Amino acid sequence: MNCIVELIFREHLMRASRLLTILMTLQSKGRVTANELAQSCDVSVRSIYRDIETLSGLGIPVYSEQGSNGGYQLLDGYRTQLNGLSKSEAESLFLLGLSEPAESLGLAPAMSEARLKLLAALPKHLRDGAERFHSCFLLDSPAWFTENEKVSYLPQLMSAAWNQQKIEIEYQSWRACKIRTIEPYGLVLKSSIWYLVAKSDHEIKTFKVSRIKQLSVLNQIFEQNANFDLSRYWKDSTEALEKNLYPNSIQLKLTSKGLKLLHYFSSPYVRQHTSVISSSKDGWTHVSLPAGKHNHTLVDILRLGPDAKVIKPESLRNTVKQALSDMIGYY
Repeated sequence: MNCIVELIFREHLMRASRLLTILMTLQSKGRVTANELAQSCDVSVRSIYRDIETLSGLGIPVYSEQGSNGGYQLLDGYRTQLNGLSKSEAESLFLLGLSEPAESLGLAPAMSEARLKLLAALPKHLRDGAERFHSCFLLDSPAWFTENEKVSYLPQLMSAAWNQQKIEIEYQSWRACKIRTIEPYGLVLKSSIWYLVAKSDHEIKTFKVSRIKQLSVLNQIFEQNANFDLSRYWKDSTEALEKNLYPNSIQLKLTSKGLKLLHYFSSPYVRQHTSVISSSKDGWTHVSLPAGKHNHTLVDILRLGPDAKVIKPESLRNTVKQALSDMIGYY
C-alpha cells in the first residue's frame, strides 16, 4: 500500500463486495438470471450487466445462455478459491479487519462482510490459519491516557473526495472561524487524528477534520491535478512542518541518563538530527540538536532534570536560569 493510511472509499468497497457476492452465488447455485442477481444484490439489472463484464475482464469464465432457462453461469469445474495465495499472504489479508478507520468512515459492516466472503473463498488448508491469525491481533491506536478525537462528516468527506465534488465548510482555525469552499483531495489518519488534504485558494492545504464545524457537499465537480500524489504530498508537508518546528540549533551536555531521557522524550526528527560533538571522561556528552522557540525548548530541557546542562545559546541558558530561579522562589 502506497501511503501511511490507504484511503478506502465506500462505493469502491461496496462494488468489490458485490462482485464477490455474484461470484459466490454463481459458484453455489450454478445458472442464475440477471434479475435474480439484481434482486439479491439490491441493484439494477444494468449494474449486474456491468459487473458481469468486469468479472469477465478479470479472467473469470462467466458465460450466458439465452432462452427461457437461460442465465449466467461459470465454466464447468471453475472454483473461486484463492489458490494462488501463500500462507503468509492469506493471513495478512485478515489484518485488514483490524482497520479501526473503517468504523470511523462508516464502512465497518461492509468490511466485515467482505472479510467473511474472503474467508469463504480461501482453500480449507489456509482458512483456519487465517481466521486464527485475525483473532490474535487488536488495533488500539490512541496513545496511552488519550482517546480518539470526536470527528463528524468523515463519510461525507470520503464520498466528496472520491466523486471529486466541491464542499463548503465552516472551519475553526487558531485565529477565527471561517467559511471556505474547497476541493477535497483525500483523507489521512495520523496518530489517531484525521486530516483532510484539499485545494483552497489555489493552494493544497491540510485541514484538521475535528475543526470542521459544518459541512455541505456542493453540486459542483472539480478536476484534480493528475500529477497529485497523496503519499508524496503528505511526506513532503510533514518534513516541511518538522523543519519549521525546529528552526534553531542548541548545544547540551548530558549524562548517560540524560542521553537516554533525550532519546525517550525527543521526536523522531530531533533524534535523527542530534549529533555528538564530544565525550568526556567525567561521563558527560556534548551534543548538538535542533530546537524550537525558547519557551517550547525550556519545557523539554526541564524534563531532563539535573542530567542536562545548556551550553549554547546564551539566551537559552538565561531562560533556563530565570525559570529555575522563579521555581525556587515558590518553595
